[in-house]
Amino acid sequence: MNPRLAAARALAAVLSGKASLNSSLPAQLDKVEERDRGLTQDLAFGTARWQPRLDLLAAQLLQKPFKVADADVQALLLVGLYQLFYTRIPAHAAIGETVGCADKLKKPWAKGLLNAVLRRAQREGEELLAGMERDPVVRTAHPRWLQKSLKAFWPEQWEAICAANNAHPPMILRINRRHHSRDAYLALLAEAGIQASACQYSRDGIVLAQACDVRGLPGFVDGWVSVQDEAAQLSADLLELAPGQRVLDACCAPGGKTCHLLEAEPGLSHMVAIDLEAKRLARVRENLDRLKLDAELIACDARDTASWWDGKPFQRILLDAPCSATGVIRRHPDIKLTRQAEDIPALATLQGELLDALWPTLEVGGMLLYATCSSLPTENTEVIEAFLARTPGARELDLATEAGLRQPHGRQLLAQQGGHDGFYYAKLIKIAASRG
Repeated sequence: MNPRLAAARALAAVLSGKASLNSSLPAQLDKVEERDRGLTQDLAFGTARWQPRLDLLAAQLLQKPFKVADADVQALLLVGLYQLFYTRIPAHAAIGETVGCADKLKKPWAKGLLNAVLRRAQREGEELLAGMERDPVVRTAHPRWLQKSLKAFWPEQWEAICAANNAHPPMILRINRRHHSRDAYLALLAEAGIQASACQYSRDGIVLAQACDVRGLPGFVDGWVSVQDEAAQLSADLLELAPGQRVLDACCAPGGKTCHLLEAEPGLSHMVAIDLEAKRLARVRENLDRLKLDAELIACDARDTASWWDGKPFQRILLDAPCSATGVIRRHPDIKLTRQAEDIPALATLQGELLDALWPTLEVGGMLLYATCSSLPTENTEVIEAFLARTPGARELDLATEAGLRQPHGRQLLAQQGGHDGFYYAKLIKIAASRG
């Protein structure tokens, strides 16, 4: 299959609200030649990254918008525009190959339309975009609701946040303390000719100068190292783990933090890791097996404690709550297409429900670390403020990190170009049992 067609089909599912790229792209990658898979991924993710900008340009070039049933043609046009403005693919190839895909969609009528629009974009696109630069959606390539939210919450940082969201993320590793120190593994990387440096905030983190195939990393198959963003790595130290503790990792998939907690404290008495979907736990099990670690995995709704909790209290809980993922847009650019403004209040409600449900499973004196990969205070400090107001036995603790910005509650890490993702942490201690 032509990589442009594969990317367009994956994107069409996203534009139609039926899937994310993580779910729609793999099936399309299976249909292209192995040598074209990298190009297909770049076309899909790159088009999603710049879609808010490209979509407004397309609106200028089209006489009328596409029908809902023609999301595949719309996606193909966006893929064509992405090639013209963001790749080194020669214009004649980008246009010709993209137009030719219309036949495979069984929509030959679209060939003339695509050809005309893409050729006009080649001639006039730069001038049209320059004239639209006043629109912050065009300038930042973020949907209007998100651009306005970031500007309102982060008036001094919002443009830097958008720029970081549009940049390619660095590849960051987490060394396994059970095998090597960070300095020792940096030496192994140097011997292998791989340029890398220590992360600023995570004591286990290493950032690579260039991304590489994990199979080329020393000892990857033996569990010496894993791929995990620096911000996510902070949870292991912030939880203040100690031997003998019983720990819960709620909403654990894909398991990076579960594994890190077990690596950081081999003396834990028990690790329970839960997630809503059994198929997501399969990935957690794969990661545990590679690292030769073990945890009790339970597929359940964390809020339904009666269905999974055995009544034995936990000394530590990590709640990496479901969120808008607005802090990791650079890794999942289709978030710009799939998230809507109305999702945020609903997510904040869910986050509060999870806190309320899990709090009774924490023993008095125990700690709960609340985390999200959101950049929006609605899901972060505001959720913690509301929880503390309704929970007399909860108190907030300072976070032992200089990462991010201090908030009314917790700390907010904003995505950094060449550095960590956007993330949020708040730490709570249970000083008394709830009065029933």
